[in-house]
Amino acid sequence: MIRLKNLFFVTLFLLVIQISLGQRNYDNYNRLGLNGGFAITDISTSDLTTESGGGFIAGFTTRGSFRNNFDLIYGISFASEQIKVFARGVSPANGINEQFLEYTISGAQLNFLGSYNIVKHHVSLEFGPILQVNGKMKLQQEQFGEYIIDGYTTIRAEDIQDISKIGLRAAGGITAGLESFRISAQYQYGVTNTLNNLNDQNLENSNFEGHTSTILIAAIVYF
Repeated sequence: MIRLKNLFFVTLFLLVIQISLGQRNYDNYNRLGLNGGFAITDISTSDLTTESGGGFIAGFTTRGSFRNNFDLIYGISFASEQIKVFARGVSPANGINEQFLEYTISGAQLNFLGSYNIVKHHVSLEFGPILQVNGKMKLQQEQFGEYIIDGYTTIRAEDIQDISKIGLRAAGGITAGLESFRISAQYQYGVTNTLNNLNDQNLENSNFEGHTSTILIAAIVYF
């Protein structure tokens, strides 16, 4: 489980950096903001049959001028992302029951992005790395824990919850709006193998590989 105390200190550290850089930048543009939005997440993999699910991301962000038409953006966000995995169960009464089971990945994102201003303070392209720290991929309906994952004979729905806790994502997107309020559209791709931790659990498949794919539509309010 992610410790809120540690995340608080990380957030405080980012704010101190932002204030320091804000005193050095060229036009003294330095903004602290809140962001929140809707996320659509899937895992690109040939080892599971998946379907995208909805979720949300919300947190703190900072933006400050860096050089010429470039800004720097960094902050911390809390995320709750959902995906669906196809599985089957056998019931004496109903026979074979096949369906997508819902999983939730809760965690935090630390981002450090570069921003190229197309229209300064109003429209910009943004890109850079995101550090993802999360807990398990938690099965929402525990009564389906014994269901067998599609494509396997022994791997149960509850067996694939312990995914990798730390991952790296590459993000790119665009924001547009007013100086104090913007709408953001962003795509995040998981560079690291999200399912790698499953390879150490003596499951039927010892070569899991999957990469997260997230579309995020968010609003940002700057103070």
